Amino acid sequence: MTGPVRGISWEEYADFVVVGGGVAGLTAARTAALRGLTVLTISKGGPADTATQYAQGGIAVVAESGDSVDSHVADTCEAGAGLCDAAAVRSIVAGGQSAVAELAGLGAMFDRGRDGDVSRTREGGHSTHRIIHAGGDATGAEVQRALDTEVQRALGATGSSVLFGAAALRVLTDSHGVTGVLVNSPRGLGVVHCPSLLLATGGLGQLYACSTNPAGSTADGLALALDAGAAVADLEFVQFHPTVLFTPGGRGRRPLISEAVRGEGAVLVDANGDSVTAGVHPLGDLAPRDVVSRAIAARLRALGHDHVYLDARALQGFAQRFPTVTASCLASGIDPREQLIPVAPAAHYSCGGIVTDVSGRTAVPGLLAAGEVARTGLHGANRLASNSLLEGLVVGERAGAAAVERSGLPVEVIDPAPQALPRIPRDGLQQWMTDNVSVVRDGAGLAAVAAELSTARRAVPTTITDLEDAALTITASALVLAAAARTESRGCHTRLDYPQPSSDWRRSTHIRLRDGELELLEPQLTGVR
Repeated sequence: MTGPVRGISWEEYADFVVVGGGVAGLTAARTAALRGLTVLTISKGGPADTATQYAQGGIAVVAESGDSVDSHVADTCEAGAGLCDAAAVRSIVAGGQSAVAELAGLGAMFDRGRDGDVSRTREGGHSTHRIIHAGGDATGAEVQRALDTEVQRALGATGSSVLFGAAALRVLTDSHGVTGVLVNSPRGLGVVHCPSLLLATGGLGQLYACSTNPAGSTADGLALALDAGAAVADLEFVQFHPTVLFTPGGRGRRPLISEAVRGEGAVLVDANGDSVTAGVHPLGDLAPRDVVSRAIAARLRALGHDHVYLDARALQGFAQRFPTVTASCLASGIDPREQLIPVAPAAHYSCGGIVTDVSGRTAVPGLLAAGEVARTGLHGANRLASNSLLEGLVVGERAGAAAVERSGLPVEVIDPAPQALPRIPRDGLQQWMTDNVSVVRDGAGLAAVAAELSTARRAVPTTITDLEDAALTITASALVLAAAARTESRGCHTRLDYPQPSSDWRRSTHIRLRDGELELLEPQLTGVR
């Protein structure tokens, strides 16, 4: 490493930089720190300001009896609608029990039944009860708590640190891979020199007017990875959670009504009291999320309404089993023990992302990705409920171990100048995406959004909000490009003008950035044969 870099306020060195503080990022940071690496974690918000803390349902993990890895793999691939990588699914699912055992060893407290065993529930797409949970419907908050405590301990032992209120502006690379990251922080513009960096930035929910994601889910990692030379895949598959608490005119992060509520016996009905999913799928209300969201969307179009209802009035002990859901409903003036819960689909989870292997490695040496921002092949065209925390734990640990491979490598100083990025103001972008690229799409709507996106002006971001809007604009352009190319309906990508799946499209869409322009690569075969 040579002398100071001009134009910046500060410089640091770390063996490993983690961008993001959710389950994947924290697990990776702890793993790397325990192996002696100096880790710097970068977080846009404060402690626990992540999507992980809002996860209600639980962690899908194979039970010791009455269940099997084969069964969990089969359920995952069935939900993934032919686009899962079967080997990746098996690898991640098989790592679940040890990952959860490790988490429990860190002090995570999972709910137990009267017999003292860990309680398990069933969610949409699962053939058995394999979902473990904490605090009734506050699993993510418990996972975040346990990891926060232990990560701080591990980081302190190696002189590692966390930088809050900071955003990664650009991953710096040379011909040998990652050399550092340009950071906007309260200390000004800075560079962290490092041989390995993990993107664990979460999802892209803020592309839409309503989402279950926190305000920071602005697709930052996807834009950073594309700029660094990595490919993204399957961005057209955005999972809409079918049962998000509906309020007229509601925008931003909305409370979800956990799938486990239906797993315990609640039923979906329309304003006439008729079942929404009867005759749609053998699993009815517990069908995979894409099926249920599509059924709701179809019923809403048929009736001209903007929401349906979840009837949970027959569930005993509802407030005790679902305290988070109960609190959210009561805050909106709904008592779920006596009233129907108004619900509608909202953006929930990105099934695609940065292309990685099952250890988080991308095609760029030293650049890793894990959690929702990554595309390991686990989710395919539609995520199976509660596989997300599982993936974050398993791949996060592997990514932290993978960072050891490049520790100690010399890094050269790279020109860290910020670049001009395309940017559309967020409110307009969210409305275009909500109106045209939601649960159902068609060619005309996608073309209209693409035309609007082409008008984006380029400028150097001067604030974190500018950077987020630019990341959303770039990601929206990639998502629309992929969705327009996929002339079929599959998983959570539904085209009204192409309502059936096509064997020609049992493959993934890959996109990269070349000379500042998004490029759709030759479709690559994938899936379960």
